[in-house]
Amino acid sequence: MSANHINIKNKRAKFEFQLEDEFVAGIQLTGSEIKSIRNSKASITEAFCVFVEDELFIRNMHVAEYDNASYYNHKPRRDRKLLLKRQELDKLFKKVQTKGFSIVPTHLFINDNGLAKVRIYLASGKKLHDKRQDLKQKDAKREMDRAIKAN
Repeated sequence: MSANHINIKNKRAKFEFQLEDEFVAGIQLTGSEIKSIRNSKASITEAFCVFVEDELFIRNMHVAEYDNASYYNHKPRRDRKLLLKRQELDKLFKKVQTKGFSIVPTHLFINDNGLAKVRIYLASGKKLHDKRQDLKQKDAKREMDRAIKAN
């Protein structure tokens, strides 16, 4: 598997949150972490982003330990700094201060230059009736696709 085909997604994000503004951020990683990510041994399913002293960090992102790293290995669930422009950080910080908004990572990938990037969204949580509405739309689309294939 080449480096550009790394495709780690958070599938629950669209179901749990109403996604609004999209940002692509770099991640500050150690050598053993990037090697594990290139081997697709990472998960962002339970990850979320927080501000710590004017800097944005991703928490609870699991990157498996790299087998060949000896004692220089990393902690699997450590906080990792996200790299964004100051203007983008200020915009996110302002929005997160308002009630109901959070920052959710949805996609971890390796770009053409070989750098690890994460796609994050400014999101607000969905209510139960919104989730039900999404499921109804998904079922209706599936039924229409079946009807088209049958004809």
